[in-house]
Parts: sequence; C-alpha cells; structure tokens
Amino acid sequence: MASIGQVIDDKYEILKLIGKGGMSKVYLAMDKRLNKQWAIKEIEKNARDKNNEVVIQSAIAEANLIKQLDHPAIVRIVDIIDDGNVIYIVEDYIEGETLSSIIENNGAQPQEYVIEWAMQICEAFEYLHTRKPPIIYRDMKPANVMLKPDGNIKIIDFGIAREYKEQSLADTISLGTKGYAAPEQFGGKGQTDARTDVYCLGVTLYHLVTGQNPCEPPYEIYPIRNWNPQLSAGLEAIIQKCTQLNPDDRYQTCAELLYALHHYEEYGAAYRARQKKKLISFAVTLSLSVLFFIVGALGLLFKAQTLNADYNQNIAQAEKASSSAEMAEYYGNAIDIKPEESEAYLGMINAFKEDADYTLDEEKAFKQKINTNISELRKQPGYANLAFETGKMYWYYYDYGKTDDSDNQITRIKSAVQWFDDVVKYGNKSDSYYKIATVYRDIGTFNRDITLNIEEASDKGKYSPYWNNIEELVSLIKDEDNEMIELEVYKLAMYSIETYARKFKNDGISRNKMTSLLDNVEKGVSEISTTSDKTEELKEEVQSRIESARLSIENAFRERE
Repeated sequence: MASIGQVIDDKYEILKLIGKGGMSKVYLAMDKRLNKQWAIKEIEKNARDKNNEVVIQSAIAEANLIKQLDHPAIVRIVDIIDDGNVIYIVEDYIEGETLSSIIENNGAQPQEYVIEWAMQICEAFEYLHTRKPPIIYRDMKPANVMLKPDGNIKIIDFGIAREYKEQSLADTISLGTKGYAAPEQFGGKGQTDARTDVYCLGVTLYHLVTGQNPCEPPYEIYPIRNWNPQLSAGLEAIIQKCTQLNPDDRYQTCAELLYALHHYEEYGAAYRARQKKKLISFAVTLSLSVLFFIVGALGLLFKAQTLNADYNQNIAQAEKASSSAEMAEYYGNAIDIKPEESEAYLGMINAFKEDADYTLDEEKAFKQKINTNISELRKQPGYANLAFETGKMYWYYYDYGKTDDSDNQITRIKSAVQWFDDVVKYGNKSDSYYKIATVYRDIGTFNRDITLNIEEASDKGKYSPYWNNIEELVSLIKDEDNEMIELEVYKLAMYSIETYARKFKNDGISRNKMTSLLDNVEKGVSEISTTSDKTEELKEEVQSRIESARLSIENAFRERE
C-alpha cells in the first residue's frame, strides 16, 4: 500500500488517499517534474480474490486502451507502472463528485439533470462504439461517473472495458457490477456489445432518477413512476426499453438512445396510444375502398410537399436573417424537418463562423442536431464535406479554453481531429478537400498525442512527418481566400518552429528548411491586408514572435556547432 509522501517511479509524490474499492485504492499525487496533479490507482497483485489476475490484466489493458482515446467525457490515462506486487495507473485527476456520492447524500436527482448527464454519456459511448474496433465499456454505474463543477460529466473507470471481437461468440470472463450489469455479462449468453452499455446506462438512469439502488431489495427495475408518479412517462418508456433482458429488444445503438432522450416527452404511453389509434384508423379506412387509398396517397404526397415547403421556407428565412443567432435558429428548424440533408448543417456552421467565434453554447446547439442524426448522415454522399467544414469550424473558431491571457489553438486543433478522421473514412480521394483533410487530421493527431509521447520517451521520429505536414498545410492554404485561416496556419507554423526546432533538427530537418519556411511565413503574413480588429491582432501576434522562432532555430543548431 502506498503511503503519504511516498514517491512512485521517482516522479509521482503521493499526497492523500481519495478513494478505495475491493481490490484498488486511488490516491492524489503530484508530478514533481511537471508540477501537475494526477490520480493514481493502486492495484495489489496478491489480493485474495479469484478475479484478481483478471483485474490486473484488465488494468494493463485499460491503460493501452485509453491512451488512444480523445473525448471530453472520458478520463485520460498517461502512465502505468509495474512495481513488483503492485500496479499503479496514472490518470487525470478530476475535480468533482461521483454521481453515486450525489445520490447517497441527496437522494433521487431531478429528471432534467439526469437526462442531460445521460446525453453526455451517450455521446461518449457512441464515440467508443464507433472506434475501429469498437470499445465496449461494460461497467456503467453512478460510481464511475464524475460530475465536474462546470456541470459536465467524466467517465472515470475503464477497468473492464474491452474491444469488440467480431468473430467471438461470447465473452471469456464474467465481469461487471451485479445490479447494473446486463445478463450477457455473466457468461453463456453471448458476447457483450454496444447494447450491453445501453442496458447498464438504463439501470444507471433508473438509480439516478428514482434513488432506488438496483443492488438492494427489491432487486428489480420497476417502472420509474411506481416510485414517483411525477416523473415523465416518456423517460419511463426509454429506461424500460434500455433494460430489456434480450439485447434485440433494447436500443441497438447509443445514437438511437440519444435521439430518444432528446425527444423523451414523445415517448410516453399516451403518445404511443394516440399513434396506435391513428394507425388503426388508417388501416380501417384503407380497407374500405380503393378510393380512400388514393385519397390517403394524395395526403401523403401533400405532406411531403408541405415538408419540402417548410424546409425551403426555413432555409430562405435563414438566408435573410439579420443576426447569426437568428440564422442558426432557422437552419436548426430546417434540420429538424430534414435531418439527413447536409445543407442546413452547413448553413448553421456558416452562422456560427460569422463572428469568428464558435462558442460553447453554439457547440451545444450544433451537437444536439448533428450527434442525434450522425448515423444516418454518415450514409449520405455529402457527409464527408459536412465533416470537413465541421472540422474547420473547430480548428479555426472553437472558443473552448480561450482566455484573455492565452490562446487555445492547440485545443482547437485537437478538438477537430475526429471530424477530419471522418472525412478520410467516409470521403473519396478524388474529393478536392480530401488531401488537406488528411493533413489537418495528422497535424491534430500529433498535437493530441505528443505530450504523452514525450512523457513516455516515444516521440523520436514523429517530428519529421509533422514537419512535412506543416509545410504541406502552408502551401495548401494559399488557395484559401480567408485571412483568418491564412493567419492561423502561419501562426501554427511559427509556433511549431519556436517550440520544436531542436526536435526537428534531431529528426533530420535542416536549418535551411526551417529558415526558409519561417521566411515564407513572415512574407505571407506581411502581405495579408486585415479587415477586422481580430485578424489585425492575430497578424501582430504572429509578427511579434517571428524573431523568437528564429532564435529557436539558432539555439537548436548552435548546440551542434
């Protein structure tokens, strides 16, 4: 067992114990080199439990699994240390409180909060399930979700997550928390898949909204309104569908569940009864005569024409809107009418970019639209272009992490990676934007992973490809007629030289190449005529740091001399 003040791996100083479970303890630790706090999970190898060996192997697999993930609702693992009888896993320290602690202290939670948390978890699960291969979490419960002070959630424990094996018929090990775990997690009932996480999430929602722990009597998932008649009938129907014993009877994907949560008020018993009544009435009418059938067909045609008219009217209103907010609202209405059409999403993106700031509120509104329909959108021929424009919106305009004292360029770049990755997955090499999307993706991936690569001393050889991508991007943006994009690319090139000149040199990039690129940046920036205060400020920032970048090149090559 670690002790307060102990230094692990000559790097992490244990500050205090912050949690413990059956076979593990979690400590708050300080990285003495980076002066940064981490959470360290300690797992004893010799614990007297038949599952201990499995848990140890899962812990090692967990670290390797999470290192490749990048999602704001998923905890990040940065190190794993085998210290003889103990395994230490180093991960992000998350400020906040677990949902299990919140229930224990405050009882059942308001359904509006629970639905918002559920939608965030759905988005994280959909991200996991669409990895190649898919990742199945398998241990969703309130104790594994942290609520941060800003109201967002973070999934914190990946100890029994696994990669889905397409040819496997069943899981080899039965793991999960009884009460929350799906039937297929206990062997002999098939392999766990995305529907397993749907079940676990459904039970978690049941616990959160009713306060009834599924691990305690009566050990059953009753309709939630048995406990509180004021709860939504729609939410009750959603939870019941999630927790069906047969996986085929549940939501088949978290994207489906996310859509249902966005429309939970429509899922009540009364709504279903009305729909059923309409269907019966229509069937009776249809059977009366061919004439009624024709009338019905004409009615459907009229409805389609009405939808088209409503869609086109919202598009037209958006184009005439007097503000970007009004424009985005009309495009959002159009998306609700035809969620599979890219046109309205692209219009919404242009509205958000109008003031050169993609805010967190705008991101929330956009994600509610696109994430709900992402599965269907990916089947459409225009999706790659939509993903490309979404990626550019994050890359150049995303507001998250920006302050008066610091820029958020690297945060923006990392946030855009998943969208450019979709361009490469769903687009064609013949697309005009395919090549630059690949460059964007590779630059973003480098910036996302490089800190961890440096910590693990595995960064050698990664700077030369990054340099080639930076050179490529600088040459490609000359075709852009957008001063903001040009200045941001020049800034990234200048920043990369300033930060990694020594690393570039070690990977074989010559002094002449670096100097030549910096000269091109300086020349390109000087030729830009800015049209706004924001781009003028950006231009001045890049120009003010050119000499610092030159000094970095000088220092990098002075060591050799």
